[in-house]
Amino acid sequence: MEIWINPACSKCRSALGLLDAEGAEYTVRRYLEDVPSGDEIRAVLGRLRLEPWDITRTQEAIARELGVKDWPREEGSRDRWIAALAEHPKLIQRPIITADDGTALVARSEDAVREALAHNKG
Repeated sequence: MEIWINPACSKCRSALGLLDAEGAEYTVRRYLEDVPSGDEIRAVLGRLRLEPWDITRTQEAIARELGVKDWPREEGSRDRWIAALAEHPKLIQRPIITADDGTALVARSEDAVREALAHNKG
């Protein structure tokens, strides 16, 4: 499994601590440094079964600058949202865990991390 993190994020550090406590094998992706491409974001969205606006941190300063809260949340606007996430990775909700069974989730709680672990066991 892979976990997209920002090391400065307390929820990311908490998720890593739980994964370590459970002895999980995982790869860390510091997505602010190793920025996902638009195609990678699309793939993760497919696994999450979410839309790009569902994983956008709309309270970030850059989100306010871009005015994303006012962007249409519809199929025709998906590419605009995905491009913004790829160009400004700070907008991506975190942490995101992609499990080996093809699922993914935004792991902002201990329960979500445990769910990812359950998916990873197959």
